[in-house]
Amino acid sequence: MDFSPYDLELQRDPYPVYKRLRDEFPLYYNSDLDFWALSRHEDVSRALRAPDLFISGKGINVGMGDNENSVGAAVPLLIMMDGQPHRQLRKVLSGAFAPSKVAALEPMVRAIAEELLDDLCGKDDPDFVLDFSNPLPTIVIADLLGIPRSDRVQFKIWSNAITQFEPDDARGIHPGEGSGPAMEVVQYFANMLEERRTERGDDLLSFLLDIDLDGRPLSQAELLGFGFLLLVAGHETTTNLITNAARLLDRHRDQRDLLIREPHRMKKAVEEFLRFDTSVQGLARTTTQDVEMHGRTIPSGSKVLLLFASANRDERVFDDADRFDITRSDNPHMAFGHGSHFCMGSGLARLELRITFERLLARLPDYSLDEKRLVPVRSAPIRGALSLPMDLGL
Repeated sequence: MDFSPYDLELQRDPYPVYKRLRDEFPLYYNSDLDFWALSRHEDVSRALRAPDLFISGKGINVGMGDNENSVGAAVPLLIMMDGQPHRQLRKVLSGAFAPSKVAALEPMVRAIAEELLDDLCGKDDPDFVLDFSNPLPTIVIADLLGIPRSDRVQFKIWSNAITQFEPDDARGIHPGEGSGPAMEVVQYFANMLEERRTERGDDLLSFLLDIDLDGRPLSQAELLGFGFLLLVAGHETTTNLITNAARLLDRHRDQRDLLIREPHRMKKAVEEFLRFDTSVQGLARTTTQDVEMHGRTIPSGSKVLLLFASANRDERVFDDADRFDITRSDNPHMAFGHGSHFCMGSGLARLELRITFERLLARLPDYSLDEKRLVPVRSAPIRGALSLPMDLGL
């Protein structure tokens, strides 16, 4: 069996391939790109719960060497840190996404969603991604960071460039690449930090500047790393979570109708969106010693791709796993990872998903998406769309 996360055909519908991996090749090895892959829920969970054995510091993608030229070599990216440094930095940064802080953002997110829906309804040729799912998290993050609204278009250009790859580039651009757009983002945040040091504002950057990390402020590199990660992880992943969820409700009209009739089911629906077609399909770790799994040995120093999206469809854990069911109760999905690297922004992503579909279904209950004109994201870890025309159903 040939499996590569960079296969464009795979990205169109990876789930049959994931099922075969789970059933026949639960520990898969790709000799061309020199990586192993784990696809079952139990195995992915085991790896994520052993951060000293499966480390992040040597890169979170496969086929990229050791990321010697990545932005992560210049500034610390929390997603690519391990051990005590990771625990210390995560502890103080997580305060920015405390439940109380996220809850306080609801009026802002709701107002942004309404504004975007107003604009969407006035379009002659509306596009769900370009006109809604892309700008929503962009505006939210820009407002959180205190970034001028005039810079949002540039932010999207940077984010796309960092996370996309061209079909003739077998390995692609990855989060953290150390040239071009990635370094432009770092420089942009450096300029903003200089402004905030002179004059604080009511924004996340000002909050970060006042953080105390064991008796010291965050370093310039730590601040830049967090800003960079927030742009890529906080924007691109949420955009595609929203897009994938809208596609699910378009394909499963019975579930859409149920959610419209019984909107109290929204919380469980959001969890099913996350399970059934998550935006981050998987991330890699590197082993620090030999690991025995499924009767084989993963050598120390090996890259191991942890397929979150496959784990989310594992029949060993989820009843009728390939059925999209917004009433599903037992839903231990891994859309946000697990363990020490569990996504800090999960609460904000859930909030944006909930508000999106509360308002979208209230205002455009009969919307439809033009899948034939969909332009897919070209990225190994990210599944989603760059463009998706729609009919408002009005």
